[in-house]
Amino acid sequence: MSIIQWLAGPDGQLISSACVIVILMLMLFMSLRLYASYRNKRVYRLLTSALPLFMIQQLLLAWISYPEQAAPPWLQVTASITQIVSFIIINFVFMKLYTHRSARLKSIPFIIMIGLTFVIAGAHYAFFPSSIEAAAAGEQIRFLALDFYSLIVTFLILLDTKGTEMNTRYSASLITYFIIELSRIADGYVFHGSVAWLMLLSHLLPIVYFTQLFLLLFQWVIERLMLTYQSSITDGLTGLYNRRHFNLKAEQLLSRSRGTAVIFCDIDNFKKLNDTQGHHKADGVLKQVSEIIKEESAGIGTAGRYGGEELLACIGTDKVKPDRVAESIRKRVEQETIVTISVGVSTSKDAGTVQELVKLADEAMYHSKTTGKNKVTLFQSMPAAKKKSLS
Repeated sequence: MSIIQWLAGPDGQLISSACVIVILMLMLFMSLRLYASYRNKRVYRLLTSALPLFMIQQLLLAWISYPEQAAPPWLQVTASITQIVSFIIINFVFMKLYTHRSARLKSIPFIIMIGLTFVIAGAHYAFFPSSIEAAAAGEQIRFLALDFYSLIVTFLILLDTKGTEMNTRYSASLITYFIIELSRIADGYVFHGSVAWLMLLSHLLPIVYFTQLFLLLFQWVIERLMLTYQSSITDGLTGLYNRRHFNLKAEQLLSRSRGTAVIFCDIDNFKKLNDTQGHHKADGVLKQVSEIIKEESAGIGTAGRYGGEELLACIGTDKVKPDRVAESIRKRVEQETIVTISVGVSTSKDAGTVQELVKLADEAMYHSKTTGKNKVTLFQSMPAAKKKSLS
């Protein structure tokens, strides 16, 4: 007996089922963590229930594959029903995860498909009692209606992904499952176990399919962790770093650069804009200004929101002059938005810590604000009297 023939036999199914169950256990662990950590309990509850169903189905497949086991009829039909139902549930879960919240995924079609599974299984028992007698005699039952229904369900779900912005890896997993069903039906109804490579395909592809699902779920978990981390370090409205993380990034820049500057920007007449044109308009302007500051500091430093309409950039001065960067920001804001900004600049020649740099840049910005607005003031160029009053 060759290795291919051995893997195409009952032992191959046993190895396949064991590998799939290990993958399913890893997915179950992740789903339990998701269930405990996130508010969308319904989706993760469904995922947690579908994975044990798949495990049961794999155990039944391994048992039924050995002819000497003489599995009872109800066990064989249970394996077929469990396979279809768990497949429908898990695909509803993944489509729910990867469909945007604004596009509501309807559960009714999936419920109908699950209901039809039991109807078709019941009809088989009612209209084909001869198969029950065959199973009792030790022969393996072929549920023609259920087998082809499983193929149709796979095809329908695959078609449904075309109408939504689904992950291409998810579509690839459905194609893999569709090939599994085709090979299983071809082996069961056309070749009757005579083609070893076809049986081998039906044993090995489930491992590929569940590995694809595992990677999809793992990717989802990583994305959620990244979003959670991102929300903890950035301002939700502007996308700039929040004050705490800006200070951290600025300290890192200060420690590794020969020269550092803080550019402190404050939007002129922002309260008036808020009162006259509303929060929505004001928020839009704040985003525009933030984007300009982010673009101008990209590659040379970092940008953050200090609070309200106060926006900052911390840049290295090894290759650029801070006053030119500040002026570029001010000029772009004036040209590209409906507002102007008052800007203050301090450098590491003025102070040795980030907190002191921010304080001095804030004072320089205040000088711009009180002497005409829409201008850039370097702390070094401020009147000596004002500098002394800060010391």
